[in-house]
Amino acid sequence: MKKNIAIIMGGYSSEYKISLKSGGVVLKYLDKEKFNAYAIHISKDKWVYIDDKQNEYHINRNDFSLDTANGKIVFDCIFNAIHGTPGEDGLMQGYFNLINIPQTSCDYYQAALTFNKRDLLSVLKPYGIFSATSYYLNLGDLINEEEIVKKVGLPCFVKANKAGSSFGISKVYRKEDLFEAISKAYKEDDEIIIESFLDGTEVSVGVITFNGKTKVLPITEIVTENDFFDYEAKYEGKSKEITPARISKGQEKSVSEAAKRAYEVLKMKGFSRSEFIFVGDQPFMLEMNTTPGLTEESILPQQARAAGITLPQLFESAIMEALKEK
Repeated sequence: MKKNIAIIMGGYSSEYKISLKSGGVVLKYLDKEKFNAYAIHISKDKWVYIDDKQNEYHINRNDFSLDTANGKIVFDCIFNAIHGTPGEDGLMQGYFNLINIPQTSCDYYQAALTFNKRDLLSVLKPYGIFSATSYYLNLGDLINEEEIVKKVGLPCFVKANKAGSSFGISKVYRKEDLFEAISKAYKEDDEIIIESFLDGTEVSVGVITFNGKTKVLPITEIVTENDFFDYEAKYEGKSKEITPARISKGQEKSVSEAAKRAYEVLKMKGFSRSEFIFVGDQPFMLEMNTTPGLTEESILPQQARAAGITLPQLFESAIMEALKEK
């Protein structure tokens, strides 16, 4: 009997449209012989199923069920394709845990932790995972440019702490430009992380649970035409993503071990994509994404293809792993 799968997409953040693209790819490639797939758009205003004719049907939030002309539909599993809140920060994970529906991403605690860059890097540091020197600000804190520069140096990166890596980020070369960069980051989040500049090769490492085992995917090297891997570089073709990365065997081993260690230490499930920069042969972690982009051009699907895993296999495995727990 076919399983009913709700593919949740959209969300409440600046990544809404990108998430719709990811969800659309899951809908396209999910095996129709095995699954009945439903595109569920999540927004602040409404949670709705949108059918092939663009008709909308509201989701019953009490049990995440769906009333249609053909009767009530209940879902066997949720495929989470929401980037940012509420799909990547633990809110949807906690909700589905309460109503006892399995979902494909990590659990709510891991989602909340990894969504918070400051907390994630602090938790992983005792396990030998390096990160850049950083300075923290919360909305309302006094901004002391001298103190910031003394700690992290210039240039530095100003980032929203709990937001997608492409939004609210600036590379700052002059102390005089810090205030503007901080103001920009506060438009995305009320917490900020300011990090020292790491000069080296940037790579992205996908780690997933596939057929019951933790699997590190082939590594992707990020080469951007812009000053750093910003929104344009990530989504508008201003970068090259080279898989497998042009790094040494020693670098490949060290970053693969670091990414796998982070995944297993945190008791992760589902998909993850962690970003690192090499300083010499030492990888420094920037962040971990737990609902990474899933379009045909996105990094994780690229890595899966390089590993010989098709998109139908990748998506089916995530669902089967989630259903195992139930």
